[in-house]
Amino acid sequence: MSRLVVISNRIADPRKPAAGGLAVALGDALNKTGGLWFGWSGNIAEEGSPGEGEMHVRQAGTVTLATVNLCREDHDTYYHGYSNSVLWPVFHYRLDLADFNARYIAGYRRVNQMFARKLLPLLRDDDILWIHDYHLIPLAAELRTMGCRQRMGFFLHIPMPPPLIMAAIPQHEWLMRSFMAYDLVGLQSEADVSHFKRYVRNEGSAEEVDSTRVRAFGATVAVKAFPIGIDVDEFSRLTLAPEAMETCQGMREEYSRRRLLMGIDRLDYSKGIPHRVRAFRELLDRYPENRGSATLIMIASPSRDDVNAYGDLRQELEGLCGSVNGDYGELDWMPVRYIHRMVARKRVPGLCRAAAVGLVTPLRDGMNLVAKEYVVAQDPEDPGVLVLSRFAGAAEQLKEALLVNPYDPEGMANCIQQALQMPLEERQQRHQKLMARIREFDVHWWRKAFLQALNEASA
Repeated sequence: MSRLVVISNRIADPRKPAAGGLAVALGDALNKTGGLWFGWSGNIAEEGSPGEGEMHVRQAGTVTLATVNLCREDHDTYYHGYSNSVLWPVFHYRLDLADFNARYIAGYRRVNQMFARKLLPLLRDDDILWIHDYHLIPLAAELRTMGCRQRMGFFLHIPMPPPLIMAAIPQHEWLMRSFMAYDLVGLQSEADVSHFKRYVRNEGSAEEVDSTRVRAFGATVAVKAFPIGIDVDEFSRLTLAPEAMETCQGMREEYSRRRLLMGIDRLDYSKGIPHRVRAFRELLDRYPENRGSATLIMIASPSRDDVNAYGDLRQELEGLCGSVNGDYGELDWMPVRYIHRMVARKRVPGLCRAAAVGLVTPLRDGMNLVAKEYVVAQDPEDPGVLVLSRFAGAAEQLKEALLVNPYDPEGMANCIQQALQMPLEERQQRHQKLMARIREFDVHWWRKAFLQALNEASA
């Protein structure tokens, strides 16, 4: 059996429950093959030289974990710079927030070259390489240049932007050519696949070899959608565990006279959190029967607080929440409860289960697994309603949710009201259909489907 090699910006010990469903799913495959997981250690060597990093190798059961340190210059240009100040905003359609500093792309290429040099001696001839996410798009091309001929697949966890937005990136053709070094490129949604194929048609005169494969820039690659799922059984166990049940019960007692609306996100400009507060204000204005009875709980965990855009977002959000509470609040009712800190993973299912409405309303998202977690956490006898942005990748699968446009506060308010008023029988029917699809296309399906397609693409 060929050994699986997973390469990602950060790695996790698959033996630890805190690693999450993705690490557990990858860990299953890695354990079967005695696999290797390679990535950045998370450590910054203040005295290190650019393009050089100390590597550490250790065993986690049958899995080998190999990590590389980054020096400060490489971290600031590769990670903070090109990955998170160019690719993240552009791929989420926020050209206004992108910082096209020429140093950043040089650092991004330098670190990917270093990773390739460090990884190459660890590889075996029959390894299968699975490379993850926007930090490492050119890694396969660097490995190919060094003579690597192993099968290589890539999965992009964030959205693929339309061609005109992609074309705003300086040297965008180099970036997109890098995808052609893979045997298989996996994307989150059919919309993402369409954007990829349109780009290579427009810029690379691509030919469609068949329904999956395209030929462009002198190479052929298979491109398919593999919508990532969650570990349904694991999250179900968390939902029924004492910590989650205690959280749910506590919330229901605390808010016994209220209907809870819940949003759980990282504090990121892609999540549409201020738009959600504006829609809630609109709900209270248009449907005054919700005053005193509906409470919006928003948990926005810290995210890149050292970046100006995130500091501005936090300030805007705190102002909006204060305005709603000041204009509509009563002595015994606060309309919005805003929490800017991490909530323990084991508590999240309880929060989801206590909420009559789950608000997952990003402006753009690759998938958004919180939407799926909210559905799984519900009591099937009395489930809540998922209100989901049509700009989340999950919207392609979760069609029984109430789909909304987060840029339209009036429309969102109407949908939230519909969710609050939805009859039990309709809630149950929608929940059953959502659960069936989430269970069928869980994280284990995602991993198996991708690896099977990689085998077929490189056969």
